[in-house]
Amino acid sequence: MSSRLREKYLTEVVPQLKANLGINNVMRLPRLEKIVLSIGLGEAIQNPKALETAAGDLAIISGQHPVTTRAKKSVAAFKLRDGMPIGMMVTLRGQRMYNFFDKLVNVILPRFRDFRGVSADSFDGQGNYNLGIKEQIVFPEIDYDKIDKVRGLQVTVVTTAKNDNEAESLLKLMGMPFKKG
Repeated sequence: MSSRLREKYLTEVVPQLKANLGINNVMRLPRLEKIVLSIGLGEAIQNPKALETAAGDLAIISGQHPVTTRAKKSVAAFKLRDGMPIGMMVTLRGQRMYNFFDKLVNVILPRFRDFRGVSADSFDGQGNYNLGIKEQIVFPEIDYDKIDKVRGLQVTVVTTAKNDNEAESLLKLMGMPFKKG
């Protein structure tokens, strides 16, 4: 079974990217590589139960089991030691990636209050796009009554684009609603 968004990429986006970017080789055209969802949990130092609830939320949102991220170095001011669990992350590829991107663009982003589009300034210089979501309750899978705390979520869309202009063209054609002006 193929995703609706993957079909759109192959039939509509590829010809437009060829024309816009002046690239004839289909393998050189930018495409989505993966989407990384991550939750930083600074409170996990005092409250180890926070990791379990965040893992449950991330699993429901992504449909995949999250991995615990650990501190790389100790920071005495935060009472943080090397190797302590401080977050959760999931990497989506293939079918799940296209399904999540489709849901993000068509369901989740329009649910924000006073939504006028996402910022085009959130590219990292290598063709990847970062988006911060302040509340996990914008996802329809999350039951508002069962959450213990509202947490933020970082969404990183990794593309094969060589620069930000190529990545922006790709994401616009895929349906990402960027702010005008």
